[in-house]
This record gives sequence, structure tokens and C-alpha cells, in this order.
Amino acid sequence: MANINIKDIARLSGVGIATVSRVINQTGSVSDKTKKKVMDVINEYNYIPNNNARNLKLTQSENIALIVKYMSNPFFIKMMDVIEIEMASRGYPLLIQNVDETSDELDTAISESMHSNLCGVIIMGGSFSSYTEAKFKQLGIPCVLLTVSSEGNVDPSLYSSVIIDDEIEAYKATKYLIEMGHKNIGFLYKDVAGLVTPNILRYQGYKRALEESGIPVDDNLISTGIPVNGSGFRAGFQTMKQLMQRNPSMTAVFAFSDVLAIGAAKAALANGKKIPEDLSIIGFDGIEMTEFYNPALDTVYQPATEMALSAVSLLHGMMNGERSQHMVYDSVILKRGSVKKIQEIE
Repeated sequence: MANINIKDIARLSGVGIATVSRVINQTGSVSDKTKKKVMDVINEYNYIPNNNARNLKLTQSENIALIVKYMSNPFFIKMMDVIEIEMASRGYPLLIQNVDETSDELDTAISESMHSNLCGVIIMGGSFSSYTEAKFKQLGIPCVLLTVSSEGNVDPSLYSSVIIDDEIEAYKATKYLIEMGHKNIGFLYKDVAGLVTPNILRYQGYKRALEESGIPVDDNLISTGIPVNGSGFRAGFQTMKQLMQRNPSMTAVFAFSDVLAIGAAKAALANGKKIPEDLSIIGFDGIEMTEFYNPALDTVYQPATEMALSAVSLLHGMMNGERSQHMVYDSVILKRGSVKKIQEIE
């Protein structure tokens, strides 16, 4: 190949341009295995770095972007802190970009990559069904999806992911309520324009648990009336008030997030109900606030720190020529006393 350049070396060795730059300039962290792949290509094609190549380190950004859907989510805030500290320890500047409900997070990553010359990106939150293979190819840099993945319609080698199985974990939470004797179980979630999001998967798990237990799925017990950009405490409070008015015999509520669960608990208390004597409540995520809310709330705990550390590790690996990986963590139900057996309620 005549006039081989640094982009050719990156392509032939299967790594990023920034990685080739680190090998050529002998700077930064590169594994011995990756370094050998790059040097083998350099030696095979007798590549001699010119001054521009030697100084590529000065023009190649090592910025990492963290694209976050709903940055105000307390569960995400914990993850963001972990990622920021870990990236700093590895010497990478971190650019954090919030994405609102009306924007596409992968489109944002593509735009940010072009403007900030990124060498990697982590996308946190969003929709399983909004990702396409064409967009990942257009992005063209190592990418890790955190808390979401694709629906199987994208070549898994184009990205890495760190998730829990939202449907299975919600199924287990609903089965827990059923095993405690509850049948009139409300569910709070948000349907975002029919997109497959974690909360939709949690709704599917809720439905499956009811159906397998022979309990009819009652639409009156399901609240989807959460407004756009309304996943906070107030949304939980307002939707719970409506749900209680429609279902005076409801004995338990499963909220797709802890933030909604806290708002729902506030509405129940304001309506004169005791938790769990009159109404059992369980949330999802495991944010610290549920432990210190009064009463403390049961929740499906996601290992946020471990998931965030894995996302950083996978991204660093991809940036150094390693293959993509897809990790699924287990959740656990933290039982703090906001759920009681139905016999104790009657």
C-alpha cells in the first residue's frame, strides 16, 4: 500500500486513531497486545512517521463524552459521579451532555463526536428501539451503552453494553408482591411514544407475573399518565392520587422508579393511608433516598457503582483494540418494611 497514513494503520490494526497516536508517540496507556498489533502494521508497510504524525498527540483529542438521558435522575447522578472519578484517574477529560426527552441520544453522540473530536462515548439511559446499525457506524468511535442496549437489530460488535434485565427484575418484584398475598397491584410507569425503554420492559415484567399467577391485568390499576419530562416526585404524587381514586381497593403499588415511588408514598400518606398497613409500595433503582424516606421503601436495587465501573472498563478496552462485550447484572430486592402480607392489611 503506497503512502500509508495513520488512518490506514488504525484500520488495518483494528484500533482507533488515538490509539495509534499513543503507540507512535509512546504516550498514554496501551496494552502490549494492542501495541504489537499496531507495530506489526507499521513494520509491514515500512511506515515512517513524519512530523505531523509525531505531533498528532497535540491535535488528537482524548475527550470522552457521557451522554445522559434525564440527567436529573438520582440513580444516574450516582453513576455519573463514579464515571467522572474513574475517567479522571485514567487521564481522560470527560464531557457530560444532557439529552431531553424529545432528542435522540445517539444523534447527540454523533454530533458531539464531530464537534469535540471524541475518542469514546458512554450513553446512559434512552430507548432500546432508537438505535440503528447505520448510526453506530456513523458514530465511528468506541461506544458503551449503560442501562440500555439495542433490540438485537444492531451488530453487537459495534458497541458494548452494561445493563440489568429490566423485564426479569420487574417480574421478580411483582411476584414478590403476589407472594405477599396482593392481587390488586397498581403500576406506575411512562409510555414514551411506544418506544422500548427500561420502564416499558418493567411493565412487561409486571404483566407477565400477573398473567402467570392467574391474576387478570386490570387497565384501571395501570397509570401511564405521567407527562413528558415528568418522571419526578411530583409526577409520582399526582399519578398516585389519580390511581387511588380509581382503585379504592388497591393494596399494593409497584413504581417503575424510586423517584415515582417516593412521590406515590407521599400521595398515599396525604390521603390518610398508612404504609404498609393500608398500602404496600415498592420502587425500582435502589437510590439512597428510599432508605431514608419515612417510611423506608422497598426497592429493586441496581448495582450502580459496579455497572458504571464496568462501562468505563469496557470503553477503555475498546479504545485499546479489544472486542466489544455485553454485560448483564443481577438486581436484588431490598426489603425495608414498606410491603406487608395481605393478611396483615385485612
